[in-house]
Amino acid sequence: MQFTDLKLIEPLQRALTKEGYIAPTPIQVQAIPHLLKGKDLIGIAQTGTGKTAAFVLPILQRMHERHKHVTPGLPRVLVLAPTRELAAQIGDSFAAYGHFLHFKHTVVFGGVSQVPQFRSISKGVDILVATPGRLLDLMDQGIVKLSGVEFFVLDEADRMLDMGFIRDVNRIVSMLPHKRQSLFFSATMSPQIGELARRLLIDPARVEVTPQATTVERIEQRVFFVDQDNKDALLLSLLKQDQLTCVLVFTRTKHRANKVAQTLNKNHVGADAIHGNKSQAHRTRVMDSFRAGELQVLVATDIAARGIDIEDISHVINYDLPNEPENYVHRIGRTARAGAEGTAYSFCAADDRSFLNSIEKLTRLKIEVVKHRYHSERAQNAVGDEAKPAPRKPHVAPRRPGHGHHKR
Repeated sequence: MQFTDLKLIEPLQRALTKEGYIAPTPIQVQAIPHLLKGKDLIGIAQTGTGKTAAFVLPILQRMHERHKHVTPGLPRVLVLAPTRELAAQIGDSFAAYGHFLHFKHTVVFGGVSQVPQFRSISKGVDILVATPGRLLDLMDQGIVKLSGVEFFVLDEADRMLDMGFIRDVNRIVSMLPHKRQSLFFSATMSPQIGELARRLLIDPARVEVTPQATTVERIEQRVFFVDQDNKDALLLSLLKQDQLTCVLVFTRTKHRANKVAQTLNKNHVGADAIHGNKSQAHRTRVMDSFRAGELQVLVATDIAARGIDIEDISHVINYDLPNEPENYVHRIGRTARAGAEGTAYSFCAADDRSFLNSIEKLTRLKIEVVKHRYHSERAQNAVGDEAKPAPRKPHVAPRRPGHGHHKR
């Protein structure tokens, strides 16, 4: 089965080709036909199964087909996600797959100033991706109105419950138009999740996929406990080894990807970075250099690495561990392609420790620890708050006009 078999419109097919996708994943094969018919849907699927494209593609197609009956400026799509990382990832998917359709999207989440988000919404958006807390703030201030929503997606519903968002979700849902298409995704199906789905959906289609097993067994995995300040030194010392010929390094942020690539180049290691802020032309040029062996190292974020399929990657190095354990499986699967063996090294600082625990739980594998020159006992033994990233400092929200003192 190929994407061309799924009756997707030409601008979406073109975007998929541009992103390097040919064959849909099982959840896309199952979900897209139901969604194109306008049915509500419940999808039992984990991150990494391709579920984001499974809802983004049909929603974009239906928006395109129903363009005549819309209220300009009001969001037609609302996607709720539990974390800022997932919200940003979904926003990137709407941008990539909707490249030739020209719908406006924006992503809103807490922990950052709401001024740019306010500006973006006030210009009018078609697609709004949000975490529940920040969306409610903006609704309470009258900045966001949901009366035009035709498509509603609740992603990772089980994590919403775990993170205590259920009351926020219920409040948001109560503001949505009754006539809408609703989609509900969850990795697990507890009685509580089932109850929520029954309240949200009308006669839904149900699709279920098991997470794809990977070549994890064929990949030699090692973890290096190291303090954040020593990660560059450790990376440079590893890259001096002869067998690290074609290396994919993962970072959690675009900014870090740039910094790592700069550091490597300063130390005479051929490297470049790809991430969402780089143009398609840059990305193509860098990928060609990497394939040709002109660059030893490609530094990437999870989103940017999605389309990468290079057969002779010798090593994957997780400079930062991913905060979604499924992304670890995807990252390391970039090596050991086409039946080859591969090696994955992960750097784990104290505040990555809880991510490592989640990865070992998911893969049911204790990753072997390598003692090295920069070994950190603190990182190896971190527990509790030490083992998690520090919470981001909240920014003070701007005062609304009419509040506070005015100079006369």
